[in-house]
Amino acid sequence: MTERAGTLEVCMAQKANMEAIFHSVADGILTFDNDRRVVNANVAAVAMLGVDETRVAGRPAGEVLPGRLGDVDALLAETLATGESVHGRENLLVGAAGREIRVLITTSRLYDRNGEVGGAVVVLRDVTHVRELEVRLEERTRLHSIIGKSHAMQEMFRLIEEVAPTDSTVLIEGESGTGKELVADAIHRSSRRAQGPFVKVNCSALSEGLLESELFGHVKGAFTGALQDRVGRFERADDGTLLLDEVGDLPERIQVKLLRVLQEREIERVGDSRVRRVNVRILAATHRSLRRLVDEGAFRQDLYYRLHVIPIRVTPLRERREDIPDLAAAFLHELGTAAGKKLERISPDALRVLMDHRWPGNVRELRNAVEHAVVKCRGSVLLVEDLPRELIEESAGVSRLARTPSRDREGERIREALEATGWNRGEAARRLGIDRSTLWRKMKKLGIAPG
Repeated sequence: MTERAGTLEVCMAQKANMEAIFHSVADGILTFDNDRRVVNANVAAVAMLGVDETRVAGRPAGEVLPGRLGDVDALLAETLATGESVHGRENLLVGAAGREIRVLITTSRLYDRNGEVGGAVVVLRDVTHVRELEVRLEERTRLHSIIGKSHAMQEMFRLIEEVAPTDSTVLIEGESGTGKELVADAIHRSSRRAQGPFVKVNCSALSEGLLESELFGHVKGAFTGALQDRVGRFERADDGTLLLDEVGDLPERIQVKLLRVLQEREIERVGDSRVRRVNVRILAATHRSLRRLVDEGAFRQDLYYRLHVIPIRVTPLRERREDIPDLAAAFLHELGTAAGKKLERISPDALRVLMDHRWPGNVRELRNAVEHAVVKCRGSVLLVEDLPRELIEESAGVSRLARTPSRDREGERIREALEATGWNRGEAARRLGIDRSTLWRKMKKLGIAPG
């Protein structure tokens, strides 16, 4: 055997080994050329997507990978153009027989022997069964009044179920509108105190004097206007649960009295020296960082540690966009029924607008947007034009101040945002109120590039 023949045989053996590895990997792997057309797909990808192995080569990415939670073709285009990889982006793909597959998508550039970009690779990790294992209540899309099938919500559901049977104090933290009160309600309803009262008090809504009376009660003559004895919220919540909403706004004097309740499980009504025992589980909620308030001297450290026994963070809606379709559908049914309208569904285009918005007001803002649309909707399907105008304009990348969908004006806005952020697409997309993938599509369409 000549040296050249031996080298060729080694190369062929190495290629055969690489192909064997390529097709034996459990994850789906597809390679694409620079035009984002399929070059190769391994056995796992073919089985996962239900595509014809003999006809998959040459098909465009958008056709082979139609993502329901984001544009996979746009991610691939961005990776090819910038070299920035995507790691573990969750999406829904349609597989064989129309079956939905929940996958984690990773994209990377491929380089040839000369170091030139020769295409890209997409790796699909099927996490459908992992998510299904997390599903125990109504396919895990709902826990009492809380709706969400995202990984963040599954983790929160599991934590709620773990902490609910105990009497531990829970601190629920999250932005305004995320549903902290619903989390407290779910904890109470899942606990052994579920048959007892669930009492709520907003600590930011009352003056210090009124709040003290509301929480602890008062006796007749305790202050001007105290014409009779009054039972406070702690006593009303006896054998049940008390939610202290916006606990970060508690005045310091009330913080001291609350600390005693947590330590001793006893209270004194305003104007009374009699000690009363209470059997109450305390839940606290806040949109402010109690840790920061402690550092600023605005909240007692000892009380913080008493409340921070079991912390639960409610994830903002922008970090769990995959929950938007289910939430919007639930609001459509609830609000449509209340309005006496038979609304069947939300159109794909309207849902895309909802998915594009960042939702600074979180779930509360989404509900208000759907309510607006329900009022305007004249048919059985909620359409784009039924949604609030600002959502439609943001989805199109148009400023609220620039009411005309001018292509030139849109390009100016995008370029201004990119230049202001040093061409940081993530930050520019945030300022424009659109997704990064949406920004990339618009840049490509409008021919916007550095330089």
